Amino acid sequence: MYGVLRDGSLVSVDDKVHLVTGSNTNWVIIKDGDSGTLIDTGYPGDRDAVLASLAAVGLAPEAVSAVLVTHAHNDHIGAAEHLRATYGTSVLMHEREVGHARRDFLDQVTVGQIVARAWQPGVVPWAVHALKAGGTAHVPVAEPQAFPAPGALELPGGPVPVHTPGHTEGHSAYLLPDSGILVSGDALVTAHPTSRIDGPQLLPGMFHTDRPGALRSLALLEDLDAGVVLPGHGPVYRGPVRRAVELAREHAAK
Repeated sequence: MYGVLRDGSLVSVDDKVHLVTGSNTNWVIIKDGDSGTLIDTGYPGDRDAVLASLAAVGLAPEAVSAVLVTHAHNDHIGAAEHLRATYGTSVLMHEREVGHARRDFLDQVTVGQIVARAWQPGVVPWAVHALKAGGTAHVPVAEPQAFPAPGALELPGGPVPVHTPGHTEGHSAYLLPDSGILVSGDALVTAHPTSRIDGPQLLPGMFHTDRPGALRSLALLEDLDAGVVLPGHGPVYRGPVRRAVELAREHAAK
């Protein structure tokens, strides 16, 4: 009904939490009984895959209590407005990301920045893929909402937002305390087609609004009680968050 997921694109981290890989980007499904929480929604071209992934874990789209946004780049909010407009799903994020999601402004890598780095390995293939997936499409969220209050959200999985500015001003990671899982978005990734590094790292500099800020925000993650990291790009990292942060800092210093 919704298309077919690629083999291996859905990884069940435990019986409730699932990482799904779309067009070089990830989203996370938290299923608790008949309801769930969706963190990020891939590129616009990933919409059918998002719906297929919900079906694969036995979750109807209308049963998604909310979409949580790590940040409002096109590769993370591609299906958010469809879910909001079609199923009435709330789309929640940090207050500093609301205007970005509405497209009051657009704060993501520009075509000029990409062209200037076209000589670097992986940049052109990634850019072509991103264009095909809707990387430059206009996909505002009509009614984005800020988190209603500090602390854990009253949603399946009990996610706790962690404001991690740098990649964007309102970027948020999400801690799932009951599962010991950190959904890190683009504050901490484990791979990217434009990176030669494997393992925990920051994205290449052109992708950040404030790269020094992104580096500082790693300190906001390192003391969190989690033994699994689900990044916005790259595979699952299993190990203490503190070690993942150490590796990211080491790579950033090279």
